[in-house]
Amino acid sequence: MDIITQIWGLLALLAVIWVIYDVLTQNKGLSTVMKVVWIIVALIFGIIGAVVYYLFGRAK
Repeated sequence: MDIITQIWGLLALLAVIWVIYDVLTQNKGLSTVMKVVWIIVALIFGIIGAVVYYLFGRAK
């Protein structure tokens, strides 16, 4: 495994952790179902899911 792949994997992991943290602690206006949906999106899509959450799912 080369260094680029390792860095990309670490960034994806950090993005997923950030989304889970933000959904559970900062975005209290979301329903429980939407929280689960955003967490699943982050787990499946990684960095792309985190970007979509940041643009559309975060409380403004």
